[in-house]
Amino acid sequence: MIKLRSSDPEHQARTIGWRARLALLLLTAIAISVVFVTNRLLTDRFTENTRNRAELRLALYSGNLLSELRQNAIVPQLLARDPALIAALDTANYTQSSQRLIAFNEEIGAASLTMLDKDGRVVAATDRAQIGENKKGEPYFVDTLRSADNIFTVIQDEAGGFGFVYSRRITSNGTLVGMIVVEVDLRKFELAWAGISDAILVTDSNGQIILATEPRWRGLTEEDALAQQPANSAILRALQATTDWSSALPPDAYLAGEAVMRVQGRVAFRGWRITSFTTFASIRDRVNGVLALEIMVFAILLALAFYFLNRKTAARMSLFQRESAELRALNARLQREIAERQRVQENLAVAEQTLQQSSKLAVLGEMSAAVSHELNQPLAAMKTYLAGARLLLNRNRPDEALSSFQRIDDLIERMGVITKQLKSYARQDGEDISPVNMGDAVHSSLALMEPQLRQGRVDITRTLPSESVWVMGNRVRIEQVIINLLRNALDATKSNDEPRIEILLAAGETAVLTVRDNGSGIVNIENLFEPFYTTKEPGDGVGLGLAISSGIVNDLGGRLTARNAETGGAVFEMQLPILPDETRAAE
Repeated sequence: MIKLRSSDPEHQARTIGWRARLALLLLTAIAISVVFVTNRLLTDRFTENTRNRAELRLALYSGNLLSELRQNAIVPQLLARDPALIAALDTANYTQSSQRLIAFNEEIGAASLTMLDKDGRVVAATDRAQIGENKKGEPYFVDTLRSADNIFTVIQDEAGGFGFVYSRRITSNGTLVGMIVVEVDLRKFELAWAGISDAILVTDSNGQIILATEPRWRGLTEEDALAQQPANSAILRALQATTDWSSALPPDAYLAGEAVMRVQGRVAFRGWRITSFTTFASIRDRVNGVLALEIMVFAILLALAFYFLNRKTAARMSLFQRESAELRALNARLQREIAERQRVQENLAVAEQTLQQSSKLAVLGEMSAAVSHELNQPLAAMKTYLAGARLLLNRNRPDEALSSFQRIDDLIERMGVITKQLKSYARQDGEDISPVNMGDAVHSSLALMEPQLRQGRVDITRTLPSESVWVMGNRVRIEQVIINLLRNALDATKSNDEPRIEILLAAGETAVLTVRDNGSGIVNIENLFEPFYTTKEPGDGVGLGLAISSGIVNDLGGRLTARNAETGGAVFEMQLPILPDETRAAE
């Protein structure tokens, strides 16, 4: 409170006026500074939040695409082994084939299922109107004839859209009899994206747009698509809400002369990428709302300052009451802002739950591929033993043929055990742990790999200690690791004129099993044990063997390492804890 001097009223009035003007100027400067700083800070913060939400949505969309592709990738493998379809192709009786494909598709949910004969003619389809058409000129037909594995093809139709097809050859007794074609329905994601304000596009490894919310963009590169005048689509509606105020923000791209935020993500499938364009309209509205509140507060403060300077002490109580009412109004506005933020957080939590569910679906697809990978080796061995048994029977040597059938029975039992172990790999519930003789595991694995090693003419050198080396674990899973290491060594030495594999088992503080080959060595050791990483040609492997092997060894308390040998080739070492003699005796 300012005390006035009654002896000099004019001087007191000048002093009060000078102080009032100085206070008003200081308050105005503070208001401008606060508004400017708040504008910058909130703009950066809300921009980052908007980008994070856009990245989260993009990860969700990418997971959905990958889940759909992996879910449909297993379908050709299953249908190519269907006895009814194979019998229909053998007998050329397709009366029930289309109905069978329709029944399968009701459970699978693919866009369409089609079966071709070896000449490319459609003999059965979920769309019966296609029956009788000849697909011999389709891009996937020749590629599928040349490969025994799934073939994925992107087909552009006359309207500019793209179709996505998995195809696989069907064989009967080793002879090509037909082909199964599964069309993946990715257009449903375009329809889902059309209902949001963001613009979404998906490009393949060549940068060509194959999915987009704007139909005109399909078939173009992203640069060419952005250079075109967009149609009345989601991105145009978003641009209409973006004003020149967004030029104060750091734009990532420009569409039709307007600044937008560009967020790009990776789809873990054949080098695909997904990109979204988001406007700054929501950021502008939120920042302007806070700035409006601040300006209102400073306006009220200025009004109160004028009122305080021009009123006498008797009017101060009324001023305080008015200020209290204004503060209550501001509090109500802040409460609404808090409620709005809580709703945004709840929406974000729902999006995170959806992303977790999509990740679970992706894991299911990965485990399906793992089952196929782990069963390929016993199936190849069974085929070899069947051929040997057939030859022995033709030569009237039934006793020796019975030995081959016994081995086939053992392999069938082993396939069942592998399937059980793969289930436990996905659901760590526990497993049958017992003492395992590493020497016996090596001999058993070599027996299983004997046909492939003999066919590849590989020189095998085994160095095993005279005494047994015991570890605590599961024998089947340990043999899985050894077989995967042998298969990798066999693949690495295919191009070598004198392939050689060395196996060394040593016992010290730990049991160390070393597998060395004279192949070309390891190119990228850092990514070697990641799922689906492979340096093999398409169709020769899915990149799960070493990832599964590393997980098995880690579960048993050991370690699986890899390095390049100084003399050339690759060296894999599996280290497992030694089982003490007293512990083994107790077991």
